[in-house]
Amino acid sequence: MKSTIAILIIVLFNLPLSLEAQDIELFQQFNGRYDYTAIGNTLNTGENNNSSFCTILETSSATLSLDPNYTVISAYLYWAGSGLGDTEVTLNGTAVTADDTYNVFFEDTYYGELSYFSSYADITAQIINEGNTSYQFADADINASILANPGYCSNRTNFGGWSIYVIYQDDNLPLNQISLFQGLEIINRNVPEIEMTLTNVNVLDNEGARIGFLAWEGDNTLNYGESLSINDNIISNPPLNLADNAFNSTNSFTNSTTFYNGDLDVYDIENNIAIGDTEVSIKLTTGGYDIFGTFQADLIILNNIITVLNSQLPDATITITNYDVYCADDNVELFYTVNNFNSTDVLPSNTPIAFYSEGVLIGQSTTLNTINIGASESNSIILNLSEVTSSDINILAVIDDDGTQNGIVTETNENNNSTTTIIQLLTIPEATRLPDLIGCNEGLETATYNLFDALETVDYNEEDVTFYTSLEDLELGTNSISIPEDYNNVLNPETIYTRIASPPCYEIFQFNLTIENCPPYIPQGFSPNNDTKNDWFNIQDLYDIFTAHELQIYNRYGELIFVGNNDMPWNGTINKGLNNIGNKVPIGTYYYILNLNDPNYKPFVGWVYVNY
Repeated sequence: MKSTIAILIIVLFNLPLSLEAQDIELFQQFNGRYDYTAIGNTLNTGENNNSSFCTILETSSATLSLDPNYTVISAYLYWAGSGLGDTEVTLNGTAVTADDTYNVFFEDTYYGELSYFSSYADITAQIINEGNTSYQFADADINASILANPGYCSNRTNFGGWSIYVIYQDDNLPLNQISLFQGLEIINRNVPEIEMTLTNVNVLDNEGARIGFLAWEGDNTLNYGESLSINDNIISNPPLNLADNAFNSTNSFTNSTTFYNGDLDVYDIENNIAIGDTEVSIKLTTGGYDIFGTFQADLIILNNIITVLNSQLPDATITITNYDVYCADDNVELFYTVNNFNSTDVLPSNTPIAFYSEGVLIGQSTTLNTINIGASESNSIILNLSEVTSSDINILAVIDDDGTQNGIVTETNENNNSTTTIIQLLTIPEATRLPDLIGCNEGLETATYNLFDALETVDYNEEDVTFYTSLEDLELGTNSISIPEDYNNVLNPETIYTRIASPPCYEIFQFNLTIENCPPYIPQGFSPNNDTKNDWFNIQDLYDIFTAHELQIYNRYGELIFVGNNDMPWNGTINKGLNNIGNKVPIGTYYYILNLNDPNYKPFVGWVYVNY
């Protein structure tokens, strides 16, 4: 239910009109064992219609007398008068600056536009500090505005006054809902009637129901067509406020009839409001014809309305306290707290909670336990955001929502059930490409690598690094390479993916393992004596690498005695020439020509010593 007030202004007379009011609407709501009182005073020396005196007082005072068992919850100072307003005043010598100022205007046929104002300020701290005492209001510069336009005095609408509202707690009180509505609305001979509906009230028991008003410029002697109606019933509390003269310079709290040009009144409305009501209709009228047939009307400025209703209801609110997101994961863990602060009853368990994004329901939960008045309950939920398309994801959390935007719990305030937060998922980072890591062919296009050698340009801690042979394994964190310092490639070339922890996510690097044929190492001797040690001319990094090579062996006379290849290494026997085919060569020095048949290498020429 919206906390707004629909204002219907009915213009009954076709007269010049300039009206720029602030609608009376809900300002604050208090739920608990609360009640309120009010004090205040006028700055006028008498009613305007009974006095020709056109200057108002600079100061006046009133006394606050609260029971010592009462605890002050909130206090507000209101001051009003003719003109556009003075936003800086004093209360007991303490400077007070207006939190806001409202204005209304009356278009006079002869004097043009006449303005009126009301300001308010939160003075809770001062009232708590100073307590029960006499409060002196001063320094509202209203006289300057009155003297600037003679229309105020000629129309007898020169006024000034102030009031303090105090909301207090007492454990002996019933559970009440106090709703304070404020703004500034005017009725006069141009606009003789206003109707308004106060919403966001909840009546569970009408016993002791009250409604209070703060209004300005009402005159006791101008009571033509004047009425105040609640739910279409004209109310009064005679002899102070009569049914046809509601705004008559009275103060119901002190039974005073000298609150000149102001009304600080409160009414019993038990018979004007029903159990179950969620709104209050209010109507103000002024204007009528005197015995001479002349139309007369009082000018009345309504400043605020306050209701005191028995209301035992919870008030569920929700806050998002934190969330956790993970790399390349569409799930988010959302931490939230459900509160029952501004309430007069417990919030039941299993109150539904709904979570939305882009208008789509993405998760549901419930409260786990009964939440007491003033208490909270915290929990979390895993939400999957895979179907959400935007990068910055707006999450809407709503308490008392069954997933169809309907609630099941009646609350003191139906307009504060939701909260939002923006979440940014941690998407998969782009891979940074590093230079290839080149290994020497150890045969059959395999090599041995230390994978950390590829990271020489990267700043890292070794314990934060893992290597993978696929991007899928990297994202899942599975099948990492167990010994990256001694890795043998499987493919040529082969891509290696590196994941380096970089909270809250990680970085990705990739590089290729490639192979080249490195120069072979040629020994300078061997002993083919069949002792299984150094029995053949073991040229390292040659066989199964340079598979097309040819090896030629010559004796010291330059005779070719052996020709070998990848399948025929030299074991000291002779396989060329006219004699000694198949025999071992004698001890001595022999010469070789090794042609790798690789365009990157010229033939190797050298000697080798054979010994037994």
